[in-house]
Amino acid sequence: MPRKEQDEKSVPKLRLLKPTDKKEKCGICGSTTKKLTKTACCSNWICDDYGDYQMLSYARNSCARNHDRYTMCAAHYHEKHKGADWRECSECRDHCETEMYVYFSTNEFNFVKLAKPPKFKPTHCNGCNRIIRLSKESYIQSGGGYYCVECGSKDI
Repeated sequence: MPRKEQDEKSVPKLRLLKPTDKKEKCGICGSTTKKLTKTACCSNWICDDYGDYQMLSYARNSCARNHDRYTMCAAHYHEKHKGADWRECSECRDHCETEMYVYFSTNEFNFVKLAKPPKFKPTHCNGCNRIIRLSKESYIQSGGGYYCVECGSKDI
């Protein structure tokens, strides 16, 4: 066999690797096209979209605002609780009603969700006994109890 053929056979063929995409993406919505920033609480990449929120609209269209306002991760940071992990923090657990703790720990605005959220009894209106979903519905809190808007409005 001529020397050239031997040399070509002894050289291993190189496998072409696809270039890795190191472009950061929002950990909430997955966007790679919006301006990103890191969260103060957990240093994860998130859309830098606080400015998209319209005051008093209660819209949930801002990744940064949603994580900042609706997660135990951010509450742990803002309340300056001890320890690095909100999931192991007793202050976080006692921060609000169990129903809200579960919501703040498991909703879509979290980077990491609580693996085993505690069970809770639903909240009932003190006036009509209807179930109130604290994380999704409007309610009035008065005298240590909760009232649906209809019952709470009767006293006003």
